[in-house]
Amino acid sequence: MISAKKINIHYDRKQVIYDLCMDINEGEIISIIGPNGSGKSTILKALSRLIKPSNGVAYLNGYDIQKLPTREVAKRLSILSQHNHSPADCTVRDLVSYGRMPYKKWYEFKNKYDDEVVDWAINVTKLTSLADRFISTLSGGERQRAWIAMTLAQKTKVLMLDEPTTYLDISHQLEVMELLYEINRKYRVTIIMVLHDLNQASKYSDRIFVINKGRLVMQGSPHKVITKRMLRDVYNIEAQITIDKTTSKPMFFAISPLKGYEDNIIRIKEAK
Repeated sequence: MISAKKINIHYDRKQVIYDLCMDINEGEIISIIGPNGSGKSTILKALSRLIKPSNGVAYLNGYDIQKLPTREVAKRLSILSQHNHSPADCTVRDLVSYGRMPYKKWYEFKNKYDDEVVDWAINVTKLTSLADRFISTLSGGERQRAWIAMTLAQKTKVLMLDEPTTYLDISHQLEVMELLYEINRKYRVTIIMVLHDLNQASKYSDRIFVINKGRLVMQGSPHKVITKRMLRDVYNIEAQITIDKTTSKPMFFAISPLKGYEDNIIRIKEAK
């Protein structure tokens, strides 16, 4: 469904992504993880056509995504950025209705089917009682569900999200992750997301891609990826791994930073 073939990306003269190759199958939940600044969000932007690679190709359903018309991309793929803003007087229903824009010419109004899709998206995200509330009055979790409802109204088969649980408390984080899991399993929407919480990535993902210093260094099932060695090599920490009895997925508990990594931080501080 989505693939990357030898993608390289530069910002000005600085290379940030190196020879990225990946294949994502229809119906999967994929998490992209890695340290801050490793290139995770940049990869999501390249896969969704928000930025153009220096070289290499991102494919969507076998087509070079850079050669597809913007409207066609928006009918096949929706993306939710980390920071989203809506007008102060925008209601939940107004926001969700924006998801129908790829199907409308500038002079066309919503029809009955559009209204049905909007109602469906609001219902799936459990926002029916809040449909006429202003976005600005919602809690963080409710607001994030409203944005997810907007992407559902696009009726795409692929949903990309950049850190969908950032700034949410743990209860709302789990609420959002459970919603995404339900959307994937019930409607077979392929979900690709950047996550910082490795335990959430392990719990909800079919496969995980690990990015470090602009390179894809590991990929596979949570059992293959969430290991002591990966946590040492990529995150510079010692950790304990256990298997969650409910999900049978690996969970980790951080113990300490690696000795060499800690010494390096001290040297950097002393140098300043």
